[in-house]
Amino acid sequence: MTQSRSALDADRDLKAKHRAMWALGDYPAVASGVIPSLGQILVSACRVGPGDRVLDIAAGSGNAAIPAALTGATVVATDLTPELFDIGRRDAEDAGATVTWQEADAEAMPFGDASADVTLSCVGVMFAPHHQVAADELVRVTRPGGRIGLLSWTPAGFIGRMFATMKPYAPAPPPGAQPPPLWGDEDHVRTLLGDRVTDLTASTGSLRVDRFPTGEAFRDFFKTNYGPTIAVYHALAGDPERVAALDGELAELARRHDLGGGAMDWDYLLVTASRAG
Repeated sequence: MTQSRSALDADRDLKAKHRAMWALGDYPAVASGVIPSLGQILVSACRVGPGDRVLDIAAGSGNAAIPAALTGATVVATDLTPELFDIGRRDAEDAGATVTWQEADAEAMPFGDASADVTLSCVGVMFAPHHQVAADELVRVTRPGGRIGLLSWTPAGFIGRMFATMKPYAPAPPPGAQPPPLWGDEDHVRTLLGDRVTDLTASTGSLRVDRFPTGEAFRDFFKTNYGPTIAVYHALAGDPERVAALDGELAELARRHDLGGGAMDWDYLLVTASRAG
């Protein structure tokens, strides 16, 4: 009993830290200003349409939920960090989309079994720390024959390399937590979903990002707006030498990926599958 209570407290603390991390900065500026097309790519791949009951897991400010709703689907957008919903509501209203927003943990969703026709997540559920638990929930809430769609940054792509660059500067993850970019590895996702899904397809795509004219511009935008990057810098507070070292490495990373004129390709894995049964 003592161990169970300790584990529950540890998980509660971890989720509180995750919620606080994503509330840092301005993630909607990333979603709408840098990667706005990814949501529509996922919605199209999942063939979302009128009448579908859609759950968008770790939805942020609605990058996928809003285009899903515009198809005529009934959409519930969930996230561990409800602070992101205010901008999502405004964006949905501006787009003429009806979305229900609900705080929820991707590893313990407050929805019944088989309650969704389509369950999707756009660079969202990949950040849940316990991958198998999150995958189990994705499957559980999807009806037999329903569709699951995931779009995740790849380990070898630009964002995966950014996390690898930040890792030596970040506090050690808690026991059992897995790196987010593993969701961008096809074999890993196939293992997570197992034989509970059929017709799984996986393809790698690239998002062309041409917002940042220099490596320093990329670095400064992410250290100001992107929760995981801000959190790493917070952990380095009081150590100016390590701050300067990370500053240099992030700017250099962007320079290495510069295709000319500040354009970069950010690779992602797009997975779709049907719930078996």
